[in-house]
Amino acid sequence: MRALLTLFGALALTGCAGIIPPGSGPPVSAPPSGSPIAQPSPSISPAAPAPTSALMAGVQEGPYVSGLGYSQQDAEAALRSFIATCPSLLKREDISGLTRPSDWEQACEAAPRNPGTADTFFAAYFETAIVGSGEAFATGYFEPEILGSRTRRPGYDVPVYRMPPDLERAWPDDVPPSERDGRPPLGRTDASGNHVPYYERSEIEAGALAGRDLEIAWAADPIEFFFLQIQGSGLLRLPDGSLMRIGYAGQNGREYVGIGRVMRERGLIGDGPGQYAGSMQGIVQYLRDNPQDGADLMRLNKSWIFFRELDTDGPLGSLGVPVRRESSVAVDPRFVPYGAPVWLDLDRDVADGLWIAQDTGGAIKGANRFDTFWGNGGDAREIAGGMSGRGQALILLPRGTLKRLRSRSDQQ
Repeated sequence: MRALLTLFGALALTGCAGIIPPGSGPPVSAPPSGSPIAQPSPSISPAAPAPTSALMAGVQEGPYVSGLGYSQQDAEAALRSFIATCPSLLKREDISGLTRPSDWEQACEAAPRNPGTADTFFAAYFETAIVGSGEAFATGYFEPEILGSRTRRPGYDVPVYRMPPDLERAWPDDVPPSERDGRPPLGRTDASGNHVPYYERSEIEAGALAGRDLEIAWAADPIEFFFLQIQGSGLLRLPDGSLMRIGYAGQNGREYVGIGRVMRERGLIGDGPGQYAGSMQGIVQYLRDNPQDGADLMRLNKSWIFFRELDTDGPLGSLGVPVRRESSVAVDPRFVPYGAPVWLDLDRDVADGLWIAQDTGGAIKGANRFDTFWGNGGDAREIAGGMSGRGQALILLPRGTLKRLRSRSDQQ
């Protein structure tokens, strides 16, 4: 979905020893905006394996929640998103290893009773944690709105497909049973009965799925639809002016290629003559200025996204609840519990504040890697397309979580 850089610093640990180093005194209050919230932990040794969870990256106590300085409006938006996420928090396994469903019970029970005191709610029920170094990198995503039609008509020629029934997971015959570990790959069964990779973007554009009654709509602009696929959801503005919301239903299992990276490698992005800005807006401009080369460039991304129509008031995140502008953030759930509040203090002030972890994406990998959601509309596209912020991140965990983890660490 969202494909930019992955940046994280991590503390090399063996097992769970030293998960939360005891502080030398009471937690410090948050420093003024723009200053580091906590000193980064030592970087992982080049010879050591990259951490695969928050516990492996290392966790430290952070400053008091009450000293973070968020506004009442920010807290109220975050509280609304947190309440929507609570049903999942109370039953979903946290693969980061930081929390258990029971840890969230007290905060989730109290949250609906605190709409007018959202600013004090987070301070009352949460404590902050620094995962790894806490050095954060954040990008942005949005819900695009493009022209579309429920039926094919002149000017609307780009098919929006639902999930095809022949897309399935299975092991190819040439994979020995001893190597069949984890989930089988996505693909299809060919005429000979062999499981093969599913059709890639160029094959689908050439008509591999045509004539199978898989179209739920038709888009007007192939470039706009390409970026809607990258975002994973969006709005279709229909000829009568109404809107049709579509959301992610599945993917063809083929490789995702970030065309911005390819453009940079080819020298097409930069500040020189004839080069384009590295933002989404710059990439789109190149595609429009170079129709044939642009079409070939987009086909390098073999991934194709299938959609379903949504009857919701917002796009659905990975938890199945609508994500909200300026309060929902995509994370790597191995390092941030789904549903946890996140505090960001970045060099892009527009992204500073409280967010709720409600989504993920193929490029959102590693500790302290975030993708902030900016809703829909012109400003959303502009902010998300140009978002590239670095700074510090805190994960808000239910009070008592760090004490439990420290006790567990001391016993090992």
